[in-house]
Amino acid sequence: MDFSQWISPVLLSLQVTFTASLFAFTAAAAVAWRMSERRFRGKTTLETLLMLPLVLPPTVVGFVLLVVLGRESWFGRLFEWLFHQPVVFTWWAAVIAAAVVAFPLIYQTVKTGFEQVDVAYKEAARVSGADEWRVFLHVTLPLTGRSLLAGYTLGFARGLGEFGATLMVAGNVPGKTQTLPTAIYLAVESGNWVAAAYWTAAIVLLSFGLLGGVRWVHVPR
Repeated sequence: MDFSQWISPVLLSLQVTFTASLFAFTAAAAVAWRMSERRFRGKTTLETLLMLPLVLPPTVVGFVLLVVLGRESWFGRLFEWLFHQPVVFTWWAAVIAAAVVAFPLIYQTVKTGFEQVDVAYKEAARVSGADEWRVFLHVTLPLTGRSLLAGYTLGFARGLGEFGATLMVAGNVPGKTQTLPTAIYLAVESGNWVAAAYWTAAIVLLSFGLLGGVRWVHVPR
C-alpha cells in the first residue's frame, strides 16, 4: 500500500467531516437559538425528536437515511434529477450521515450556552431599541462564544467517528466514500492489521486533539 492509499481515508474523513460539521452547526445553532427563546406546546416532543440520533443505534439512523435519501423518495429523485446520480453511496451521503449524527450534540451544547445568557442583558438591549436580530448579534452571540466553539468541536469529533450510518448510506468505496472508521473496519476484516493500526492512531490523535481543545476552552486557566 503506497502513501496515497494510506492518506486517502484521512483526507476524505477530514473533508467529509468539515463539510458535515458546517451544515450541522449552522442548522443546530439556528434551531437552538429559536428553541431557547420560545415556549410552545409540543416543545419537549420536538426536542426529543431532534436528540434521537444521539441515542439510536447507528444502523437505525442509517436505515432511516436510506428511506429518506433513496431513489423512491422525493429528496432522492430531486438529487438525481439535479446531479444525474443517486445520492446513496456517494460522498454527499457520507456528509449527510455525519451531519445527522453530529447535530444533536451540537444542538444540546449550543442551546445550553444560549440559555445561560442573563435575560437582563437581552432586555436592556431591547429597551434600548434593538430588534431580536441585533440582540442576537450583539448580546447573545458574544456571550455564548465558548459554547458555540465547544459545540462545533464536539460535533466535528462525533462526525469524524461516525461509522454505522455512513456504511449503510455511503458504503465503503476507496477514494470516494471510505472514511477512517470504514477503512479501519475493512482493514481488520481483510487481516491488514498494519493499515488498521495506522488509521486507528490517526483518528485517536485527531479526536484527542479535538477533545483537548474543548477542555481548553471550558476549563478556567
